This record gives sequence, C-alpha cells and structure tokens, in this order.
Amino acid sequence: MSQPPSLRAAAFLLAWGALAGLAPAAHASEDADRARRALEKGEIRPLDEVLRAAREAVPGDVVAVDLKRDDGQWRYKLRILGADGKRRSVKVDAGSLKILDEDDDD
Repeated sequence: MSQPPSLRAAAFLLAWGALAGLAPAAHASEDADRARRALEKGEIRPLDEVLRAAREAVPGDVVAVDLKRDDGQWRYKLRILGADGKRRSVKVDAGSLKILDEDDDD
C-alpha cells in the first residue's frame, strides 16, 4: 500500500537527514528542503527506492549520500562499504533509478 505524499516526504527527509547528519546544520537544512521540493514535484524518487537500487548494483552498507542537480538532471552519489572492506561510489539517476556509474574509491 502506498503512503500519502506528505508521509513519503517525511520518511524521505528523516532517512536523508540521518545519512547527511555530518553536514553543517544550515547546509543540511537547505539540502533537505531542496530534496523535499524535488520529491513533491515528482522529479526524484524516494530515498528508500534509491538505496535499494544502489544496493542491488553494489551490495553493502551505504555510508554517504549526496544529491546534486547536474545539467538539469537530479543524481545521487552514494558511497557503499562492501563486505570485503572496499568503498565503492555509485551514481544513480534520482528520477529513473538507473545506475549511471560505479567505481572503486580505494
């Protein structure tokens, strides 16, 4: 069963905020507002869907998330720590969940 948009937005912001917890408060607040507006407009998918797509491509624990708008497209860059201890970067189109790129950080 699908949640109402306001509940999905709140869940998105809570998850996104937890992952972005190390950013300065003002910057994190601006980023969260930008992400919420993009989600409400349907420009990006909920963070739980983005995380699921990234983990399917690169199994492991997500340790960092960054949302950017490049050339009119929303993109997530996630850092994932694999079971082998290697860090990998995964870029995901925030609207389609298409994996754009993945590579080793180490």
